[in-house]
Amino acid sequence: MAQHQEYFVHPHSVVRTIWGKADTVLFIFAGAAAEFALNKAVDWLYFTGRLPADPLGRLFSTVEYARQIVFAKQAAAERAIDSITAIHAAVEAKRGLAIPNWAYRDVLFMLIDYSIRAFETLERPLNEAEQAEVFEVFTQVGQRMGIPGLPVSLAAWRQARRQHLAEHLEHSRFTADLYRQYARHLGPVRYPLLLQAQRVVVPAPVSQLLGFGRIPWLRPALLLYRYTQHLPFSKWARASLLPDDYKEKILRLDVAPDSELRAAG
Repeated sequence: MAQHQEYFVHPHSVVRTIWGKADTVLFIFAGAAAEFALNKAVDWLYFTGRLPADPLGRLFSTVEYARQIVFAKQAAAERAIDSITAIHAAVEAKRGLAIPNWAYRDVLFMLIDYSIRAFETLERPLNEAEQAEVFEVFTQVGQRMGIPGLPVSLAAWRQARRQHLAEHLEHSRFTADLYRQYARHLGPVRYPLLLQAQRVVVPAPVSQLLGFGRIPWLRPALLLYRYTQHLPFSKWARASLLPDDYKEKILRLDVAPDSELRAAG
């Protein structure tokens, strides 16, 4: 174990397994895109103008930051986290207001929840210890950022997550605008697929606020995916559905984790 202490996340952690696969990261992205649109603090993302101008890029950068931290050595991960803290501090200074602490916690809670939900959707259920690993990794990120009031256990996080979902979400004009931007940037084929992925992965309060009613047709397809995901056709189909601007970045997510694990081992 000592040889791996230089890494922020242990090379054999389930967190690396989750974040080391492009398909899982895409489902994390889909869930976050849905919940970001409903969060009562989404006006902060509109303040800079970056989110409405490039919603996919802005949200993917959030997911990519998290992924980089998961695979980084300790010092590099801490630098990345400190960079995120500095970026937020600059936005706060420019607006003359402080981002609410609950909004920071919301983002961390999303990363924990959708890490678990995406992996379980595509692969298998995570046991209690594995879910605790996910919680502990992102709680360390929050602690480094100096976010107060973080839950101290997986059970406490579950309770806090339910409370946040009940209190911090609303369907607002920002929600409607963001979904218009999603549709415009993804187009008539990819946008319905985003909605289907969201229907599968988001928790009930998010689904209700977004009006996701009927059973998604994507769910039966995911059962087939589990048996065909390693076939060349499956990889081609995924690549053909990705936006051109992000295709190369997303497909690269499958490669880097394996090489880092070999280097760490």
